[in-house]
Amino acid sequence: MVKIIGVQEDVQIESGQTFADVLKAGLSNKKRKQVVACKCDGQLFDLTRRVPEDCAEIEPIYIDSSEGLEILRHSAAHIMAEAVKDLFPTAKVTIGPSIENGFYYDFDYERPFTPEDLEKIEARMQESVAKNLPFEREELSREEAKKLFLGMNETYKLEILDELSDSRVTIYRHGDFVDLCRGPHIPSTGYLKAFKLTSVAGAYWRGDENKPMLQRIYGTAFASPKELKKYLNQLEEAKKRDHRKLGPQLDLFSFSEEAGPGMPIFHPKGALIRAILEDFERKEHLKRGYEIVQGPQLLRRELWERSGHYDNYRENMYFTEIDDQVYGIKPMNCLAHMLIYKSRMRSYRDLPVRYFELGTVHRHEKSGVLHGLLRVRQFTQDDAHIICRPDQLQDEITGVLQFVQDIMRLFDFEYEMEISTRPEKSIGSDEDWDRATKALTQALDSLGLKYDICPGDGAFYGPKIDVKLKDALGRKWQCATIQCDFTLPERFDLVYIGEDGQRHRPVMLHRVVLGAIERFLGVLIEHYAGAFPTWLAPVQARILTITDAHKPYAEKCYKDLRKAGIRVELDTRNEKLGYKVREAQMEKIPYMLIVGEKEIEQSSVNVRLRGGKNLGMKTIQEVVELIIEDMDEPFKKGGMSYRYLY
Repeated sequence: MVKIIGVQEDVQIESGQTFADVLKAGLSNKKRKQVVACKCDGQLFDLTRRVPEDCAEIEPIYIDSSEGLEILRHSAAHIMAEAVKDLFPTAKVTIGPSIENGFYYDFDYERPFTPEDLEKIEARMQESVAKNLPFEREELSREEAKKLFLGMNETYKLEILDELSDSRVTIYRHGDFVDLCRGPHIPSTGYLKAFKLTSVAGAYWRGDENKPMLQRIYGTAFASPKELKKYLNQLEEAKKRDHRKLGPQLDLFSFSEEAGPGMPIFHPKGALIRAILEDFERKEHLKRGYEIVQGPQLLRRELWERSGHYDNYRENMYFTEIDDQVYGIKPMNCLAHMLIYKSRMRSYRDLPVRYFELGTVHRHEKSGVLHGLLRVRQFTQDDAHIICRPDQLQDEITGVLQFVQDIMRLFDFEYEMEISTRPEKSIGSDEDWDRATKALTQALDSLGLKYDICPGDGAFYGPKIDVKLKDALGRKWQCATIQCDFTLPERFDLVYIGEDGQRHRPVMLHRVVLGAIERFLGVLIEHYAGAFPTWLAPVQARILTITDAHKPYAEKCYKDLRKAGIRVELDTRNEKLGYKVREAQMEKIPYMLIVGEKEIEQSSVNVRLRGGKNLGMKTIQEVVELIIEDMDEPFKKGGMSYRYLY
């Protein structure tokens, strides 16, 4: 007898039965058609596999579950590869995994695939789906598999096989297509009822720029056409919000090949938004007991060797030589902060110390992964390091988490938490890693925050909490991080004099709240679709004249608003009012202040919002109060106030 999750009564299993056979006895026909695989005692199996005799519990994997969608999308990658090989026989296949919301497959082909090629591939996939071809699993010895793929001239599969230690491997066939794969897969191609190929891009084999450039075709697949349509609509909205398009359109930033890839250039409006964010951050950190510090851009190589960065992070760093000495351009700010701590002896009464720096750092990102403001080589972090006694650790982590919560509320972000544990390439003792991981876990538990565990994704010197924020489209972005470090204080011999008069070792927290300012600004542009809240908008109001005769009054209003601290522009061009209003709306300016004869007579302006709403006549003082109240509104949710900034 075996238990099927979701079925009240246990089911009798006969020898040789497949999972599909067992489900016939336990599930209705309608539910059974939604199952794409099964788990037997936690291990995934294809439906065509025989049920192990010792199986105690079977869990059906439904097509619309997260695991079901992953299987569906991986199978879609196989179906796409089949279509590509059919249409372009000389293309060589590499790997085709499922990814969040979709799948891709990398191909080695003599030319880039075009949008027209994608249409043909998609049509051929539809033919395969219509044939409802079964996915068939086959187990081979590694040598048999090598012989098979050698005969097919699939050299990338041979390379993968050479790296495998398993003596036996599995392949999957559907129709004439065969692929090296662990599985599982959907029962047949007919299960793929809702899919779309979305784009094509270049990708180096194994992510190594010294290896061949491949063609990566991306696609998406869902359990139903309704879900697919919803996602495609979301993609269209994401294109409209793309910060790489909106940034230049709103005159915020640009990139220049002359300057070099991954080096953003901020124009006046973009630099002003940065300055507003940074000013806000300085004041919030001072309010929360941080001290502002600043370290050098270059530090001797010996320091990076002592910290472990030279051995564990060197490939991401830039180095230069001055007076026969090698210096590392800092990829992070922690070393200088530790030197500040060591500049004098500390007492237990001095702790915690909280050092905050808006530190510009450089990291060597490969050109293939650079992506607008979201992945750059130079960026500024809202970086802080908290050095505290071990008994203060949990309170300090909790304080950072509460800081993060306040900021997420301010920007209307939902978020998720993850704890990342010790990676294979790391430094420090097991005991210290365990203590650090426990402190992070207890802080999250004390606030009742849910979190996932990401094994092996920690920093090389300690475990961390990562905050994944969700934007207006539900997309996830890496934002804040809190890293707990017992190791670097040891390496840099950080000490404090305890109440007992003895030297003790502190612990250090590395943390960012917004993260990289550039990346966060890119996320904000897409989150707000360029229509920043009034407190962040580089231009909060624009005065629009109807005719040249209204220019003197408009200039007076402009001076009064500037004097009151409002970021305002003046548009006195000899253009139609409707044109000037539309232009201001396209530039996402929150307030349009129209000046004509009636407004002059009433010593007022006519106020329109960028969304089209007309607020009618307001005096300049009323406009100032309106804008200040609008600026303050988002801060109230976090118990903060913009007025102290203003």
